[in-house]
Amino acid sequence: MQNKGLVRLFAVLFGLVSIYQLSFTFKNNAIESEAKQVAESKVDASAKDRNDKVNEIEASYLDSLATSKEKVFLGNTYSEVKENSMKLGLDLKGGLEAILQISVKDILIGLADDSKDPTFRKALDDADQLQKDSQNTYLEDFFVAFDAIKGDKKLASPDIFATRSLVGEIDLNMSDDDTKRVLETKIDESVVSAFEVLRKRIDEFGVTSPNIQRLGNSGRVLLELPGVKDVERATDLITKTAQLEFWYGSRGELFSSFLVEANNVLKEKLGATDQTSEEASTEEEMSDEEKAIAELTGEQDETVTEVNPLLDLFVGPGFGATLAQVKVEDKELLASYLEMPEVRAKLPAELRYTKFVFGKVEEGNELVDLYVLQGNRDNKPPLNGSVVTDARQSYNQANKVVVSMQMDSKGAKTWEEMTGEAYKTQGQIAVVLDNTVYSAPTASNGAIAGGSTEISGNFKLSEAKDLANILRAGKLPARADIIQSSVVGPSLGQEAIDSGTMSFGIALVLVLLWMVFYYGKAGIFSDIAMLFNILLIFGILSGIGAVLTLPGIAGIVLTIGMSVDANVLIFERIREELGKGKDQKSAINDGFSNALSSILDANITTGLTALILFVFGTGPIKGFATTLLIGIGTSLFTAIFITRLLIDWYVNKGGKLDFSTGITKNLFRNINIEFLKKRKVAYAISGVLLVLSLGSLFTNGLDQGIDFVGGRTTQVRFAEPISAVEVEEILASPEVFGSATVKTVGDQNNLKISTKYKINETANEVDEEVRTKLYGALQPYLNGQSFEEFKDLSKADKQVGIMDQYKVSPSIADDIKQASFWAVLGSLVVVFLYILFRFKRWQFSLGAVAAVFHDVIIVLGVFSLTYKFMPFSMEIDQAFIAAILTVIGYSLNDTVVVFDRIREFFNEYTNWPFTEVIDKSLSSTLSRTLNTSLTTLVVLLAIFIFGGESIRGFMFALIVGVIVGTYSSLFIATPIMYDTAKKGDAAQSLKKKEEVIDETVVK
Repeated sequence: MQNKGLVRLFAVLFGLVSIYQLSFTFKNNAIESEAKQVAESKVDASAKDRNDKVNEIEASYLDSLATSKEKVFLGNTYSEVKENSMKLGLDLKGGLEAILQISVKDILIGLADDSKDPTFRKALDDADQLQKDSQNTYLEDFFVAFDAIKGDKKLASPDIFATRSLVGEIDLNMSDDDTKRVLETKIDESVVSAFEVLRKRIDEFGVTSPNIQRLGNSGRVLLELPGVKDVERATDLITKTAQLEFWYGSRGELFSSFLVEANNVLKEKLGATDQTSEEASTEEEMSDEEKAIAELTGEQDETVTEVNPLLDLFVGPGFGATLAQVKVEDKELLASYLEMPEVRAKLPAELRYTKFVFGKVEEGNELVDLYVLQGNRDNKPPLNGSVVTDARQSYNQANKVVVSMQMDSKGAKTWEEMTGEAYKTQGQIAVVLDNTVYSAPTASNGAIAGGSTEISGNFKLSEAKDLANILRAGKLPARADIIQSSVVGPSLGQEAIDSGTMSFGIALVLVLLWMVFYYGKAGIFSDIAMLFNILLIFGILSGIGAVLTLPGIAGIVLTIGMSVDANVLIFERIREELGKGKDQKSAINDGFSNALSSILDANITTGLTALILFVFGTGPIKGFATTLLIGIGTSLFTAIFITRLLIDWYVNKGGKLDFSTGITKNLFRNINIEFLKKRKVAYAISGVLLVLSLGSLFTNGLDQGIDFVGGRTTQVRFAEPISAVEVEEILASPEVFGSATVKTVGDQNNLKISTKYKINETANEVDEEVRTKLYGALQPYLNGQSFEEFKDLSKADKQVGIMDQYKVSPSIADDIKQASFWAVLGSLVVVFLYILFRFKRWQFSLGAVAAVFHDVIIVLGVFSLTYKFMPFSMEIDQAFIAAILTVIGYSLNDTVVVFDRIREFFNEYTNWPFTEVIDKSLSSTLSRTLNTSLTTLVVLLAIFIFGGESIRGFMFALIVGVIVGTYSSLFIATPIMYDTAKKGDAAQSLKKKEEVIDETVVK
């Protein structure tokens, strides 16, 4: 090997850089461990809520370190050490991953100044319907819907987009095409604005290594918040629009006559009539004496109870701008009444623009205030949050938590005018955030100059901090709905780390021992190169800031199994050269040279499928693809260069290498199997398997996960074993969800519960409703656990209750399904073209793609046939698509190695018949094929058994895929290539020299 000095230099540099990068991870772990110990030493072991207190002290300790400038390691502060350490994904650390949909519909309504034009509103409604089955963006579907119904109406109509807010950008003379281009720009600007607002909020939240990125031009934003413990708090942070407004309050006593008239309107509209009651009415109650007589005589009172649809909802008096108090559960009903045109028509002329807004619901309070605010024709507040320049959590004179704000000069002037007016009239100014009144203070000391004010509202400290953070970051230009989310508790994450580490260690030890057993001393050099390969993989992952996930660990372990392939190819070629009688140095040199082509082709085809997986995948699947891509690169480097350096060093010292042991010396040697004669049997076997698979797919179907159909999935752990069938009957009842699927996951006390209940509604309130219903139905099995404990995902040692949550809306489920389809199809097309490019004949491409297609159908068939009785989840989700693409890559890896040997033999043995070339090629690569397959299977089985329940289905797909892929490379890919090539003169063109093939031999 030439340039050995350069290779040594690069190897040393890469190794040192990797060790340097990983040292930050070890130091960070040591600091966090120390923080845990400090926290535990400060809290008594018998203290109530000890875990919560320990977590609080630990977080405070680490926060103080993060803000300190003290150098703690190699001249770096703790925050720098943490930033450079290995980043763990949600499934290993716990936390929240969510895809947010910025409401393009809301942005369009805003750009149209809330136009009520019927054509515009109809187009919006039609676009909503189109989105359910469309791959277009919302804006594209809006344009389609508008064009279908517009008639003579234009987008640049003064009733739609030729508004004051778009003056100078859209005018009355613009065509629809020009208007569409402006709207596309404005929508993109709004989404960018929303992205920046979210990024600022998350940066202030204090999550370690958050990830936020736009997903194309769909208006979607991906958020990953590993390690976040208070999921509800984080959800509120990212979904609040933060529309801050200041309104003058009205006086509640001005609405007395309106309420009576409105109540009468509702009585007439709703058909409410006086009803006979068996009890005393509120209008005409019996005396105590009359009640006693009635009880003794059994007489029934038939007084009349008056039904008042509106007034009966008021359960408490109001004061000032508070009209009344109502029950929290009646909020939506009362709001719907007050928005009815017939009801609003009863407002006096001077109050016709009144805004009815509810106050902030206090924790544990069943009542909420209803405020009356002075609105206007334009529905614009006198002052809004755009004037806020700073906001901080602080304390007022009563030592209560508040949010203090500072306004710019324009806002300060308006605020002074508003507070001055409120002082004169002894009125109130309502502070409204996202259409909720947080407080309605009076200006008892006169006008407030300087632009300083505060928001009160019985805040928790964390609430005040988040609100201040939100106000500093600014408001979102539109509603942000969570359309896909995954929440993993830290205890489940720690279990994943433990199982992943165990599977990694076991797989590594098995592979290391196997290489020494099979190749002797040469296997030791291969093992050293493999360990160096692992160091490089983790070093690169840490250096580029990639996130390590559980599928990522699986990708690394799989890389170990597949990296053996390169060394196996090399060592098998060296053994062949030694078998020809060559001396040791020549055999090593020729072995490395001859194996290079096969190694490159095999790794490139696998790399192409991994690259497609990286492009189309999200979250943990992207992590799997990342580690696989990195592993392929480092495996090539270590197998081709590091193994060669070690072997050359040993040989140059006078050492002797046999590349085998006494047991394996003659294993798989001198094999001569006539594979082509057995192809018809193989075709029959494959035909039966394909028919069974396709039949099951069409009749039995697949267990599609919520990735593809939408829904909510919750993993719940119980203290004792529980019947999945029994729980499913309870949850599927009309009183709970109406329909639900419950499966046992791993142990009998772990259940995976899926439901489509209200899946089209993505609001946080609906998520909470689902958790509440779930808790209510499962209470008999929870041994008295409270609702707060049941849903709390912040505890690292949680053993009972919700362990993780996953939600996918139907709209994004359809997108995931489409992306998965294109990922599989794209990989097949790319591989077909690559093999065509490398081997110059379409017959090779056809054989390879046919084998891959065969493998994919059979893997799908196995899942279809067995998912109903397997003791682990076999859902078809994004992880399964990753498995399919990996199977494609592995199958191609095998097939390409065989094809490469066929091409080599055609060029070397030009006088051999076509069949002999193929049979000899397959026989000569059999040792490598079985060796690699068995090694990879051992690795996969280790992960399958010890690697955690969440990836068991994923591993099972890979195991089936490796077995079927090995079979297809020998009995499907090559025979199909042969059967298509032997017709006409295609077979002749595969040779360097034109020869006539004896037809009797071919047959």
